[in-house]
Amino acid sequence: MIEDGGVLEVVRQLDRACREAGFFYVKGHGVPDSIIKEVRDVTHRFFSLPYEEKLNIKISPEAGYRGYQRVGENITKGVPDMHEAIDCYREVNAGMYGALGKPLEGQNQWPINPPSMKQLMDEYISLCTDLSRKIMRGIALALGAPADGFEGEIAGDPFWVLRIIGYPGASHANGQDKPENDIGCGAHTDYGLLTLVNQDDDITALQVRNLCGEWILAPPIPGTFVCNIGDMLKILSNGLYESTLHRVINFSPNYRVCVAYFYETNFEAAAEPLDACVKRTGGTKKFERAIYGEHLVSKVQTNFVKDESDS
Repeated sequence: MIEDGGVLEVVRQLDRACREAGFFYVKGHGVPDSIIKEVRDVTHRFFSLPYEEKLNIKISPEAGYRGYQRVGENITKGVPDMHEAIDCYREVNAGMYGALGKPLEGQNQWPINPPSMKQLMDEYISLCTDLSRKIMRGIALALGAPADGFEGEIAGDPFWVLRIIGYPGASHANGQDKPENDIGCGAHTDYGLLTLVNQDDDITALQVRNLCGEWILAPPIPGTFVCNIGDMLKILSNGLYESTLHRVINFSPNYRVCVAYFYETNFEAAAEPLDACVKRTGGTKKFERAIYGEHLVSKVQTNFVKDESDS
């Protein structure tokens, strides 16, 4: 029973947002605005470097799928995405998760320039992890579970993913007729529990599909994160909360950056519908159990197209 009226109201708002949209804005989160902005500024500085310099931290299977990827190297449902990125994961030591974690074994690759990038992103990841844990406690209460219902074996030792993404400005040559490959990131759902999106304040490019199947814009609101729920939370909630389709199309002529932090379950967690959620949805489990690490690795290993010119 939640006795604090303020907490109860937040829990109600969380429940409604997760049921009706799967996306919501988070304000009053405690992450300093100065850090949120600095993260974007450093990201702009990195992507403005010459291509050859960015290739010093090129992504590869040998690097545990960590590092820089060129525009068009990431693919969504077979279509190249018009963005470049640095992919980072919670670092995985050899043997840490057995054969399951072997493809992601390695250390994150950080550029020498900008020199502050690694230290800043490490601090940012720590802040986002703490914030995500707090949000998940609210979501646990919204689902009728104890506040720590998503900790322990589910997410007591959470894995995380960070994607530092740059979207080139729209091509003037394309005019009004935008071809499919102008999509910065194709329609997809996220893999884990929660995503915190830190996007440029002055460009609206993120689109979310609502319950009616319409694409609606998610414009940036300064000082907030856009938050969405992922596939593992969909399973744990027995479908009460949907992992919503979203995509990115940058119609602006200006370069746009976005830093997406993904808060996941434990790498080896077996996600299956919570008892409280099964009761709320008619008493039948709608999803089979899923091992998060298997789900992540299967996605990561099919997300990239090899660039023969760089081999």
